[in-house]
Amino acid sequence: MNRATPRLRALAALPFVLALAAYELLLVLRYDRLPDPLATHFDAGGTADGFTGRAAFLLVSTVLLLGLGAGWTLLVRRSALWGAWATAGFTGTLFALLVRDNTDVADPARVESPLVNLTVAAGVAGGCAAVGWALTRLVPPEDAETPATDVPRLALGAHELAGWTRATGSRPLTALAVLALVATPAVLLLAPWPAALLGLLGLVVGLPGLVLARIRVTVDRRGLTVRPSFASWPRVRVPLDEVAGADARDISALGDFGGWGYRVRAHRTGLVVRSGEALVVRRTGGREFAVTVPDARTAAALLNTLAERHGKV
Repeated sequence: MNRATPRLRALAALPFVLALAAYELLLVLRYDRLPDPLATHFDAGGTADGFTGRAAFLLVSTVLLLGLGAGWTLLVRRSALWGAWATAGFTGTLFALLVRDNTDVADPARVESPLVNLTVAAGVAGGCAAVGWALTRLVPPEDAETPATDVPRLALGAHELAGWTRATGSRPLTALAVLALVATPAVLLLAPWPAALLGLLGLVVGLPGLVLARIRVTVDRRGLTVRPSFASWPRVRVPLDEVAGADARDISALGDFGGWGYRVRAHRTGLVVRSGEALVVRRTGGREFAVTVPDARTAAALLNTLAERHGKV
C-alpha cells in the first residue's frame, strides 16, 4: 500500500511553514498599526461589511493556516503536491493583503479590498503551484514502491469447501458516532435558529460512523463480502471472478487512506476502521480494495485459493 514518504510530507508542509512565518512576521511588525476591530469581510464592490477583533483575527488566521498545513501534510499524494503549495500561497497572500489594507486605518468601515487582491492571490498561488510541481521530481513515483508479496494459497482438496469470517471494529469510532447522535437533538432544541441546523451535522457524522464502526468480513464461495456486523446492507462485495490476487499488509489509516471509514483514493478504495493488518484485494480492473481486519493472512490465502479454483471451472 502506497504511503506518503517523509520527504513528501516535508515538501507539503514547507509552503505553509514559509507562509505562516512570513505572515506572523508581518503581524508582529504591524500589529500596533492595525485598528481594533479589523475589516475582514467585503461586499462585491470591495466595501467592508464585516469586522473581527484584532486578537481574534490573529488567532483565527493562524489556526486556519496551521489546519490547512496539517491537512495537506497528512493527506498529500505525490501527484497533488502542487495543490499544497497553491493553497498556502493563496491563503497566505490573502491574509497579508488584508493586513496591508487595514494598516494605519482610523475607521475600519472605510477599508476597501479591491478585486485585484484576488487576482494577486491567484497569481501567487499559480507561481507556488509551479514550484510544488517542480519539487515533485524529488519524490519517487508511488508505483516505484515495492509491492507486497502474495501470501501462500490455502491447501484445499478438490471437493473441499471452506469459509472464513471475522468481525472487527473501532471503539473510538463507535464512541464518536454515539456522541454525535446524542448531541444532535440537544443542538436542534437548544441552539438558536439558524445555528441549530448545525445539529444536523451530527447525523451526517453519527449515522455513517455507527454503521461502519463494527464490520464483518467474510471470504467464501461468493468472494469477499464486507458489511456492518449488525446488518446485511450496505455491503461491499468482490466476486471471485474479479479477484486477481490478495495479500495481507499493514496499513496506516491516515498515511494510506487519509482517515477512517469508507475511503476512496487513486487506484484503490478501502474500508478502514483502524491502522494495522489489512486484507488487500487486487481486482481484475487494476484497482485495489483494502479492509482492516485481524488474521488477514488467512483470509487472503483462502481468497487466492478460491479465486484460482473458480478460474479453472
